Amino acid sequence: MSQPYARPRSEPDVPTAVTQASPTSTYRLQLGPDFPFAAAGEAVSHLASLGVSHLHLSPVLEAVPGSDHGYDVTDHTRVRPELGGEPGLRALAETARAHGLGLVLDIVPNHMAVPRPLHLNRPLWEVLREGPHSPYARWFDIDWEAGGGQVLLPVLAGPLSPGELTADGELLRHGDHVFPLRAGTAGLPLPELLAAQWYRPAWWREARTQLNYRRFFTISELIGVRVEDPGVFEATHAKVLELVRDGVAEGLRIDHVDGLADPQEYLRRLRTAVGDGCWVVVEKILARRERLPRDWPVAGTTGYDALHRVDGLFTDPEGVRELAARYVEFTGLPDWEETAAACAREVLTGDLAAELAALERLAGPEHAAAVRELLIAFPVYRPYPGGPGLPPRALERAAEAVGAEAVASVRDLLLRDPAFAARFAQTSAALRAKSLEDRAFYRYAPLLSATEVGGDPGDPAVPVAEFHAYCAELERDWPASGTVLSTHDTKRSADVRARIAVLSQAPGLMGGPAPADGADPQLAWVARQSALGLGEAPDRATRLTEALLKSAREAGLRTTWTDPDAAYEAGIDALVPGPGIEALLPGPPGDPVDVVGPGAAEFAGAARANVLGMTLLHLAMPGVPEIYQGAETEYRALVDPDNRRPARFPREELARLDAGAAPQGAADEKLALTAALLRLRRDRPGLFSGYAPLAARGPAAGHCVAFARGAGPGAGASPGLVAVATRLSLRLAGAGGWRDTALALPPGRWAPLGQEGSYGSYLGETPLAELLRDRPAVALLRVE
Repeated sequence: MSQPYARPRSEPDVPTAVTQASPTSTYRLQLGPDFPFAAAGEAVSHLASLGVSHLHLSPVLEAVPGSDHGYDVTDHTRVRPELGGEPGLRALAETARAHGLGLVLDIVPNHMAVPRPLHLNRPLWEVLREGPHSPYARWFDIDWEAGGGQVLLPVLAGPLSPGELTADGELLRHGDHVFPLRAGTAGLPLPELLAAQWYRPAWWREARTQLNYRRFFTISELIGVRVEDPGVFEATHAKVLELVRDGVAEGLRIDHVDGLADPQEYLRRLRTAVGDGCWVVVEKILARRERLPRDWPVAGTTGYDALHRVDGLFTDPEGVRELAARYVEFTGLPDWEETAAACAREVLTGDLAAELAALERLAGPEHAAAVRELLIAFPVYRPYPGGPGLPPRALERAAEAVGAEAVASVRDLLLRDPAFAARFAQTSAALRAKSLEDRAFYRYAPLLSATEVGGDPGDPAVPVAEFHAYCAELERDWPASGTVLSTHDTKRSADVRARIAVLSQAPGLMGGPAPADGADPQLAWVARQSALGLGEAPDRATRLTEALLKSAREAGLRTTWTDPDAAYEAGIDALVPGPGIEALLPGPPGDPVDVVGPGAAEFAGAARANVLGMTLLHLAMPGVPEIYQGAETEYRALVDPDNRRPARFPREELARLDAGAAPQGAADEKLALTAALLRLRRDRPGLFSGYAPLAARGPAAGHCVAFARGAGPGAGASPGLVAVATRLSLRLAGAGGWRDTALALPPGRWAPLGQEGSYGSYLGETPLAELLRDRPAVALLRVE
């Protein structure tokens, strides 16, 4: 195996838990037909200058033609020609290596596409043609008995009309759909021919109750893959493993690890195959008090757990409670716990009815009610083989509904039946994702910045002490884990969330009279916060309308994806507030708006403090930070597909700053801070080991979050880097500012990052009013 490329380091003091192959930072690129490998290659010089160590590529294997994300894999044996094929990928790796960068690949072990045309997925095509006797039948979780010996294919736009079917040689056609005929059935009369096939073409609506294959969440176009089978693992990973062996890829991101039957065993097999030199992280959504299993052979997660902690620091708990009360009053909707439980029941018995039926068949009718209640009550995404088992609170809640005896019997079944336990876990993961991320988070919206993947909308604020405890644990247990603020899956980019989070300090800006003309109050609330978060932006009205339409359909209160209400949806664009922040913020007392809060300047200042504070903490805290494409500078994006628009790389802005120009506005400030910290991580990785919280003293101490890291030049174990950020700046200003609050710096003399030789330095206890005079967040380097 070729050795991963390693940029020469000026300091060798890398923590032993972090291997040479671990990135110092990653930069996510969304590939697609409009942004292939060649386009990524053109961005390499900018990204190298920015300071990242690795490019993180969205899936690169063959996918459905035209796919703009690549998670709908059709062929694991080849790199996607639409992106430039394997030669294009290898050329990108060479270009990256020439600039000191490595590649991280995003791989999709859980599912494949059910494409159009079907023959693009050859394993599935062969199963449809040959049935359970096909050598590919073991690839997929198909319940042949439940389907009467046939696989339901819910691919038709309407109910099947036999008159629309035609047999053509060895093929069966329905419009532009083509299906394989079972050997020996050609020439049969149509009714007999249909009955003789190993599949049944059906209207897409039948999937909800009749589907008999495992899928990704509720997406019938993505069929689950039995990667736990060693032969299937080998066949679906051969190309990826070749790319790792050849040094093309130095790291892997594992998509939706919760969907696998046995994630731990899968990761052990993968680790054996790639060796210890490959950086591996898993997309795993951890609840606030949940921890990644310590025996998983990975560097950590992709970082949603870090996102929640950083976001939570800039969320005021008192304001959240007031917003929640105003939201319930304004919309008439229930609180978070009731909303989450209702959504779980809706999704399990509706969207996932087929999955629930399959699980109940495995458990037996006597266990059906208990299975259902345990799934609804489960507080994390899924249990794991050999893990702590069912949480006590889930057992208690389920027992309240169906009785302790019934719950105990299902618990016993989980312990003694591995097949049932695996399917229970996979169904639980799908339920949590669909009922929370894709429904409850859209329905319960007091503070939209809190409704993010991995978040806790009912209690989103994170105290400083909790953040420090999390960082210390991350440094101790998972120092090379990924951390993120914006991804291709976040509902709002970090900069949009930073702006919305200001509302937790000014909850009076929300509420007031219900919208006129019978408009939906829930969506009107969402529209106001979304507009405040996006602010002035290109195509603002169109982007907001599209995001609001998705929000309304996901919430499922007045319209849905499967049963859209055309009349309701036609009025959504009328809810989009007019341009300009002045249209969203109240004026002086006596204004028709029944609240008084921050004006435009005060709001912009608070948003700036949040953006820069979040950026600093993310890039200075333990872990491997990832920058989403374009987010090195100001990046405001709403839910996909808005956040998957072509990236804008700020090449000229970075060059201007590097030439000595002063930052012009918040976007430049963020870019300068990002580049400085990424370059420091690349060139002096020893500064990013260890973690020591720093506590301010004084009346405004709670508005400061600070910590020290690393070893300074020639100073033994003394810290060499300090990060200091302002939190809840509006509340701070309202209370009189920093006053005599001070921060005791570690021993040594300290200067702001990038200004070590031209800026006054600090020593010992320093007033925060002086330290943060020019900026709300500052990184300090020890210069003596």
